[in-house]
Amino acid sequence: MRSNPVEVFRDRLINRRDFAALDSTTVTIPGIGSPPKPGEYYASPALQRLIEATPRDELGDRYGTFAGTIDDSALPGPDSLIIVTGATETVLRESGIASLVTGFTTDPYGGNASSYTTVLALGAIAVFFPVLLLISIVTGLGAAQRRERFASLRLIGASPRVVARIAAAETAIPSLTGALIGVVLAVLLRPVAAQLQVNGTRMFVSDLTTGWVAGFSVVAVVVVASAFIAAHRTRRAGIGPLGVTQSAPEVPPRARRLLPLLAGLAAMILTAFLSRIANGLSAQLQTPLLLGGFVLILIGIVTAGPWLTLLVSRLGGQRARTAAAVIALNRIQRTPAATFRSVSGLVIAVFVVSVFAGASSVIETRPTRTAIPGLPHPASLNATISTGHTAADTTRTENRLERLPGIRNATIGYGAAAFTEAGAEREIYLRAKDAPSLGFTSIPKTDVVALDMSFLHSWTTPPVSLVPASATLDQLVPVTIMIETDGTPEAIDRARTALNTSGITATPASTPTDLELQSSTRLIHGLAVLAYLGMIIAVVIAGVSLAVGTASAVLDRKKVLGLMRLMGMPASTLRRIILAEAAVPLLTVLALSIGLGFLVAWLIVTGIDDSYKVTWPGNDYFLALGASLMLALAAVTATFGLIQRNTTPTATRFA
Repeated sequence: MRSNPVEVFRDRLINRRDFAALDSTTVTIPGIGSPPKPGEYYASPALQRLIEATPRDELGDRYGTFAGTIDDSALPGPDSLIIVTGATETVLRESGIASLVTGFTTDPYGGNASSYTTVLALGAIAVFFPVLLLISIVTGLGAAQRRERFASLRLIGASPRVVARIAAAETAIPSLTGALIGVVLAVLLRPVAAQLQVNGTRMFVSDLTTGWVAGFSVVAVVVVASAFIAAHRTRRAGIGPLGVTQSAPEVPPRARRLLPLLAGLAAMILTAFLSRIANGLSAQLQTPLLLGGFVLILIGIVTAGPWLTLLVSRLGGQRARTAAAVIALNRIQRTPAATFRSVSGLVIAVFVVSVFAGASSVIETRPTRTAIPGLPHPASLNATISTGHTAADTTRTENRLERLPGIRNATIGYGAAAFTEAGAEREIYLRAKDAPSLGFTSIPKTDVVALDMSFLHSWTTPPVSLVPASATLDQLVPVTIMIETDGTPEAIDRARTALNTSGITATPASTPTDLELQSSTRLIHGLAVLAYLGMIIAVVIAGVSLAVGTASAVLDRKKVLGLMRLMGMPASTLRRIILAEAAVPLLTVLALSIGLGFLVAWLIVTGIDDSYKVTWPGNDYFLALGASLMLALAAVTATFGLIQRNTTPTATRFA
């Protein structure tokens, strides 16, 4: 038999599990083995260190005798606060929250495992996709630099297929080298990455070990993708014995390019809808829908970008007045896909940043709790009294508690039956003279008053009012004990320990704010640090992609740009052309990426749990967005020196 009571110390949630096992049981607990005997406990190393460093009347006295530590294999991380205690079957049955178990999961994340897996997979895809775009763009830069040499190979008789194979081999070798270096760096940096805190704890280094199969798969995907893109682009470039004989315009993109984007949104909307009507989805259905929809949206942004860029360039071309604008917009109309490709990494980065920021906005800054008549005091505690205890028993505990340092008042609440029994009423009765100690001001002139039991925990309902009670306390039994402290952490924890070890309570003592520590937003809160790290990685990769893409476009057209210089066009006009070619596709899809990112974040969050609420993002998001735009400007201006060097008369003569 198992019970999962809520245990808190200094606003930190302790995952506590109470067990009662028969002598003949064959069930073993992960990380422990046989269940502890009544009065003994097993604790995680971090919690045991905390117990030993804290006065026993504030923490250690709650649990009994130390029997051993929980093995790391059953812990989410080295900072996890987890305790497994032994109890008798009678005690667990009286708690009203016990259940029978026949086995245990070995997953340290328990019921949240599928949600953690889904969120981490989404983050991995969000970071890996810009990497693939970077590979594509870098490969294009390599092709632009090697075209003269490929033309020489064609001149001596090499077929287009042979040239494509050479391009693939030349790209695959440095890609393999870089991928292997990345694997080595990942292994070396595991101890550093393990220091990141997720859900209140660092990670074990072993948690970051993916195995040789996963490492080989990543290396293989990177090498094969880069080699394939290099070969494909070299063949499409149409390099002949005299080089690229003509620059054919691209086939104009059509509206059907929106289909992957719409399909991805449909999958994610379906997930959120089914999660609401079905009260949660199984991981077998939820995870594929979320991951598949997310991937389709990423692909859809890349495929829809050229079509949207073409529409905007046509509208802008009708209103262009300067030479730089006319040349840039006409070039975009001829090659919308190539133009958008250079900024696609940054567009995806803005989308990813918006998704991460939207998901992280679930973390709300809650208002400071103040004492309001009709709501529990922020520094108060309460505990349910177990069945069978008389008023004399609870009065002795009440008197003993009031003598402890930091305890101001202890009040007993009565009811028709204990809260742990079936059919218990929602009303709590108490002496009218005790009502002021609970913060009430409007008190009926009667000996006994009644209030709704929602007073004990809720901060969302309207304040509770006192009403005169016709019953007398002699007809009732003690159901709850409420304590007001001076608000210091020591006093609150001392009161918790005293209540939990008093022998009259069915559940551990709790404060009105304890439920916030168990909120479902803890999942997103725990992964927020990874989200912001993902933002930084995505933005940096996007900046590199934009710089490389812009440089590739300059090298691709260095002869054309050089001829413009020879005809008298100043270098400043060429720089404005390159800047406009980057700005038009970026600004075209920027607003769409931001809005789509927050929509996807809301769909992901509500798809995992419809109790999540997405709010306005914090300042970190706007800083990341501003950094993205500044990085884009820096990436484009970094290529201005390349324009200057490759458009001189000498360079143009031999181009």
